[in-house]
Amino acid sequence: MQKRWVIRDADTEAVERLQQALNIPAALAMLLVQRGITTFEDARRFFRPSLEHLHDPFLMKDMDKAVDRILRALRSHEKILIYGDYDVDGTTSVALAYSFFKELGADVDYYVPNRYSEGYGISLQGIDYAHTNGFKLVIALDCGIKAADKIEYASQRHIDFIICDHHLPDENIPKAVAVLDPKRTDCHYPYKELSGCGIGFKLISAVARKKHLGYDSVNKYLDFVVVSIAADIVPITGENRVLAYYGLQRLNKEPSEGLRALIELNQLKKPLTVSDLVFIVGPRINAAGRMDDARHAVRLLVSGIEQASSHAQVLNKHNTDRKGFDSSITQEAIEMLQNDPEQESRKTTVIFKSDWHKGVIGIVASRLIDLWYRPTIVFTESNGIIAGSARSVPGFDIYEAIYACRDLLEQFGGHMFAAGITMKRDNLDAFRRRFEEVVATSIDERLLIPEIEINAALDPADVTPKFYNILRQFGPFGPQNMKPLFVTQGVVDNGWTKVVGSDHIRFYVKKNEANLQGVGFGMAEHISKIKSGEPFDICYSLEENEWNGRKRIEMLVKDIK
Repeated sequence: MQKRWVIRDADTEAVERLQQALNIPAALAMLLVQRGITTFEDARRFFRPSLEHLHDPFLMKDMDKAVDRILRALRSHEKILIYGDYDVDGTTSVALAYSFFKELGADVDYYVPNRYSEGYGISLQGIDYAHTNGFKLVIALDCGIKAADKIEYASQRHIDFIICDHHLPDENIPKAVAVLDPKRTDCHYPYKELSGCGIGFKLISAVARKKHLGYDSVNKYLDFVVVSIAADIVPITGENRVLAYYGLQRLNKEPSEGLRALIELNQLKKPLTVSDLVFIVGPRINAAGRMDDARHAVRLLVSGIEQASSHAQVLNKHNTDRKGFDSSITQEAIEMLQNDPEQESRKTTVIFKSDWHKGVIGIVASRLIDLWYRPTIVFTESNGIIAGSARSVPGFDIYEAIYACRDLLEQFGGHMFAAGITMKRDNLDAFRRRFEEVVATSIDERLLIPEIEINAALDPADVTPKFYNILRQFGPFGPQNMKPLFVTQGVVDNGWTKVVGSDHIRFYVKKNEANLQGVGFGMAEHISKIKSGEPFDICYSLEENEWNGRKRIEMLVKDIK
């Protein structure tokens, strides 16, 4: 698939000033300025994250109310229910809050709604469970900001709610005891992009301060926080970068027993990175809610050494099952689309089959975008209702497009890049037509071609161990702090480039007698052009590869032109 190369720039004078102030190569100064770092002090804070850089939790609106209500519940020995969503962010949030309050000696339990029988967010069944079992206080994490009607239902049953959410609120804020959400328009908390588990961390930090507890009473849960940050694809900037930095330290040195068991079962090598959490750890935690019951994930996260291994095996089994459904449904969807003569001319992909597994249709939508690069919705049938999972291409707001079709829907929710939808079966064809029309008339055609954002031009001679050591300190990498991509123009094959395996290229290239080597996955189609001897441009990230005790800096090639 053809890709657009977009080479970012930065203020030239700012780059030169920072280069001189830090005595670093121009390419690294360019990367810093692109991240908004323009002074020596900015750079010092960036390269030396500190827990002291975290904001005071009491700057968050309603934090004082939340803490006062929790302390009253602790003094009165009230039963507290920790309620969270069924995804990674939700289950890590539940594990964090449950473990913290359990250690304080609270009478606490947890509840995670079933994806299929209850759906997303606070459910009437969950409130009824709290009422029947005598819970007077519910702390909801990673959900609740749009549950005004459910909170009213709970108050009629004399159940107090504290909501800890990070999603965009409606104008109508639920009438809970406290609503912690930095995205509230009336909340002046300095950082707006915390994960749901990050909000939970701020809550327990505030409680710990009021109870005069030491830092380790909350910092030991940072491994849960970094898993949530990675899996929920929140920006790794500001507080999130500090939390991720120290969360990875915790995860690599002293993880909770459940995460340790999951890491060991999957034979992950340390030091773990955000990528390991995104592609290995997160999907296994998520698989519990997709395939069965998300409480399996919480049981793993809060388990002791005796049960951790068996719980990890359960999650691995769910993930294996998930992969099977994912693979078979993706292949079935591809065949359906390949046999559709109108598919190539459309600006959207909308596909439905009644017996597809609801738990994996979001993953399938993402895989279809890899083949047909356009806003995509995959539908299945669940409890007599059509349910869909939507995914977008970067730069296009799929939530707004769905909103334009709202009269055809029963429910919908989400954000710019992903959304969930339910509708009556009779409305599916009308929705497909309307959605295509909305997208076709509003999307910039360039957004239908995959984009590679390149950060800086690099000369092979600049790629030294010192350069790479500084580059490594830009991590943890993730949204809005992605691993930098470089371009080197006019390289030639030095004679050793070859195809390896079934479809990969082992690159050996040079420019001005300086050499670079690395690997490009799925790029074998380019081998004849590379071997022609003609110069070409190459874009890549840098990795450190160790072989027989020797470390070498190599390219991970993304594309060539």
